Parts: sequence; C-alpha cells; structure tokens
Amino acid sequence: MKTFSGSYTVTITPFTEDGSEIDYAAWRRFLDWQLACGVPGIIILGTTGEFLTLTDDERGAFIDATVKHIGGRIPVLVGSMNAYTPNAVRYSRQAQDLGADGLMIIPPYYYTPTEDEIFNYYKAICEGCDLPIMLYNNPFTSNVDMSAKLVGRLTKSFEQIRYIKEASQRIERIHAIIVESDGLMNVWAGQQVLESYKMGAKGYVNPYGNYIPRASVKFVEYAEQGRWDDVWAIQSLIQKFDAIITKGHPLYGHQCYSKALAAAAGYPVGDVRAPITTFASLGAEGRERVAAMVPLMAELDRVVDQIEGRAKAAE
Repeated sequence: MKTFSGSYTVTITPFTEDGSEIDYAAWRRFLDWQLACGVPGIIILGTTGEFLTLTDDERGAFIDATVKHIGGRIPVLVGSMNAYTPNAVRYSRQAQDLGADGLMIIPPYYYTPTEDEIFNYYKAICEGCDLPIMLYNNPFTSNVDMSAKLVGRLTKSFEQIRYIKEASQRIERIHAIIVESDGLMNVWAGQQVLESYKMGAKGYVNPYGNYIPRASVKFVEYAEQGRWDDVWAIQSLIQKFDAIITKGHPLYGHQCYSKALAAAAGYPVGDVRAPITTFASLGAEGRERVAAMVPLMAELDRVVDQIEGRAKAAE
C-alpha cells in the first residue's frame, strides 16, 4: 500500500467566471504550478474544494482529469465523504476506479452520529474499496469529534486506515491517537504545524498551498528535520494571513480568499459557488484584504530564500 507524508495541498476547485462549470484549463495551470513548487501530494474535493457543490458528473470528470494530468508524479487523494453511507462507498469506489491514490473521508455530517455509526460507515467504505484512507476529524463541520479511542479502534480494525487529518484544534490529541492506535496511525496536522510535529505529526493537510505552495511545503520539510526556528519563521508569517482573513469574516471564509490569492499569485481559478460568500461580493473589503496579504506572499519568498541560502552555505 502506498505511503504518504509531507505537505499535501488541499486544493480549490476552479470554476469558470459564472461558476457554472469547472475550468479545466485553469486547473492544469494550477497543477503545474503545484508540481513546480515541489508539492509532494494533493487532496481534491475537500472542504476547500467545495465538494458539496459538485454534481456527480462533475466529480467523476474532475477526478479523472486530475489523475490523468498528474500522471503518477505525486499522489492524488480524493475527498469521498457523504452523509449517506452508500454514497460515500460509491464515491470511494469511483475514485479508486479512476486511479486515485487514496481517500480523505470525514464522518457523516449533519446527523451527529454515534461512535458505532461512525465505525460502521468506515467499515462499509473499507469493504467497498481498497485505497488507503485518511480519516478527517473536523468537529466544526461534521458536528462530531472523533475521540482518540475511536480512531484507535478504527486503525486497529482496518488496514486501510492509517492516516488522519486531526483538525479538532486540540494538539494533545495527536499523542493520544498515536497511543490509542498502538503507533499505527500517522497523524496529519490540520493546523499549527510546529506544535503538531513536536507532538508526533507525520504530515500536513495544507490549505495555504493554494497560494503560497513553496513556503508552506518548505516549513513542513523543516518540521520533519526538527528545524524549529526555521518552521517558526514561516509559520509566524502564515498566521498573519489567518488574522486578516478571519477578522470579521464567517467560518471558512478562507475559500474565496484562497481563490483570490491564487489569482494574485498568477493562477486565477474563479470564485466560489453558493452558498459560500463570493470574493466578488466583498467588494472593497475583499480587495483591501488581498492587498494587505500580497506583500506577505513576497515576504515569505524572501524568508525561504534566506533559509535555503544559509542551509546551502553550511553544506
């Protein structure tokens, strides 16, 4: 079974100007940029990818186009979650049939399922396909927080389940999951890379890769090497993006800004689909925030250049 590690961009889904279709020309340019920046893997159709807004036909076509364009150069993971278990199984099998390398799957959302219901959901998916599965614990969107004990139970019950995006914002949970899974589970950070890696994280599901791929790949590489000062030099700047985006803005307002900032970096990918707030509707407010973040993007490049220059000089 394939193994995954490092900073995987959890990508946007590019749409045409009116939002009616996926923009495949923009997508190919975007993927080439990710590859050029050294991104070691991508995850499509996650929260940032607006997975709930795609039709079944769009899902299939998008997965197929992505896998074919990447051509095995890096792993492609696919979000295949659904509140209805048979649909999650069907989406997972579809991703496998289209050549995906793995899956990222949040528990059934909306219903607030019990631990046994969550267990049976993943059991059905494991019985329906053979791909490696990354659990996705995000209580802010799924309305349920998977305990370390449940994650350990799932890990020890199914060989396919060896990864989890842990986004509960409880950093101590990382160590608890490792203990409860007898060391089998590879925990991926959902935020706070420095702190997460110090607790034993093995990867990062990275929304910043949509607009600062180089810097956000590098600070995970530095974390893997225990270069904490270098990690902090980048992470402290990345946190400034969060402060600008979240101030006075709804939860997950980052989606429209991720797209606006990708455009500012030279890779336009359209706007978001309803009901998410579009960047265009923010008007001057949005433009001012992007204008405040563009210099941060340039500053990150300078910081990475300095760090890489020092490392090269020390060789």
